[in-house]
Amino acid sequence: MNITSLGQARFPSPVGHSVSDQARIPADIVRDPAAPTRDEVVFELAGPRAKLFFEPARTRAGIVTCGGLCPGLNNVIRALFFELHHTHGVMEVLGFRGGYQGLVPAPGFEPVALTPSFVDQIHHHGGTILGTSRGPVDMAAAVDNLIRRDVHILFTVGGDGTQRGGNELFQQARSRGHALSVVGIPKTIDNDVAFVARTFGYLTAVEEAVKILDGAHTEARSVHNGLALVKLMGRHAGFIAAGATVANHDVNFTLIPEVPFKLEGKNGFLTALKDRIQKRRHAVVVVAEGAGQDLFEESSMNRDASGNIKLKDIGVFLRERIESYFKEANIPIAMRYFDPSYSIRSSPANAADSILCDLYARNAVHAAMAGKTGLVIGYLHDSFIHIPIEMLVREKKQIDPDSVWWTAVLAATGQAARFE
Repeated sequence: MNITSLGQARFPSPVGHSVSDQARIPADIVRDPAAPTRDEVVFELAGPRAKLFFEPARTRAGIVTCGGLCPGLNNVIRALFFELHHTHGVMEVLGFRGGYQGLVPAPGFEPVALTPSFVDQIHHHGGTILGTSRGPVDMAAAVDNLIRRDVHILFTVGGDGTQRGGNELFQQARSRGHALSVVGIPKTIDNDVAFVARTFGYLTAVEEAVKILDGAHTEARSVHNGLALVKLMGRHAGFIAAGATVANHDVNFTLIPEVPFKLEGKNGFLTALKDRIQKRRHAVVVVAEGAGQDLFEESSMNRDASGNIKLKDIGVFLRERIESYFKEANIPIAMRYFDPSYSIRSSPANAADSILCDLYARNAVHAAMAGKTGLVIGYLHDSFIHIPIEMLVREKKQIDPDSVWWTAVLAATGQAARFE
C-alpha cells in the first residue's frame, strides 16, 4: 500500500536509528499452499526515517481528539507532545479543543499551546484534556484556519468518521498548495479496526468490564434464581464482550453482533436460560450493545451527529423479555441489570494500554515529521504500520464465529454455538 509523501525529506533526524521506506509488513503471515492464490496486501513499516521533511524549529503541529471517550486519549496527547517537543524540538504544538468543531474559529474554541506543565499528570485521568465532539464541520473553513495558523502537521485521534475527515482535510490542503501532513491514530474501544490487531483502550475496557462481571456474578449467586444481565460496548463487533467473558470465566451466556440468536423456540436463548436457572439457580448473561438488532420491529433508522445508526437498546429489551418470559413460566427470578458503558469508557488507561498509546503516538510523529500524510498508524503482527486512510475506512474487523475467539467464549460459558 503506497503512502502519500509531501516531498523530499532533507533534514537530518535527531533519532539515532531509522527504518527503510522499503520495509514492508504483510497483512497475512499465514502461508497455506492449499489455499487459493490471491493478491498479497503489504503495508509500509512505521518508524523513524533517516531524514525529515519538516524542519523542526519551523514546524507547528496540532492535535485533535474526536468522537466518544476511550481510555488512553490523554496518554496519546501527552506522548505526541513529548515526542514532538523533547525528541524533535518542534516550534509549537497546538491542542484543538472540542474535536473537529475546534478547527473552525469560534468563541471558546481557541486552541491551546501545549507545554510540559499543561500535559503534566493528564495520563492519570480518563477522558481527553482537549475535549471532543461529534458531527460534521465545514472542512473548507477548517483548512482555512489551519493555513492561517501555519499548521504543518495535524494528528487526528478518532474513529472512522474522524479519519475520513482527516483525509478530506489533507486533500483540501493539497489542492490549495499547503503542505499539510495528516496522520491518524485509530481510536475505538470496540477494537474493530481492520488491519489493526489491538486499538488502545480495549484491554482497559476488558479489565474494567471484568470487575463489573465479578460483581454481577456475586449478585446472581447470592440470591435464589439470581439473574445478572450485563450490557457491554460493541456496536458491530463483540470483542469486549468476548474478551471479558474469557477473562472472567463466570459468564454463562454471551451474545454478540456477529452471531445472530433467537429468543423463542426449543433451541432459543430463553429456553437455554431457563434450563440454566432450573439446574444451577443463578446465571450471568453478557450482551454486546449491537447484538440482536434484528429482534426489534422495523422502524426508521435514526443517526447520531457522526452519521452512525442509532442502535436500539438491546439491554433494556432483553431484560424486559427475560422478566416476562419467566413470569409466564411461573418461575420467580431476581433480576440484576448492569449498563457500565460510560464508566468503562471514561476510565484511565491501564499499563498495557498506556504502553500502546505511547507507541502509537511516537510512530505517528515519525510518519508526520518525514512528510507522510493521508495515513493511519496501525498495529499488526507486533509491528506498527502505515495504512492509507481510504483503505482503513472501507471495512470493519469482526469476530469470526469459526475462530478461536468464539470457540474460547463457548468453552468458557458452556453455551450452545448458536440459539436457533
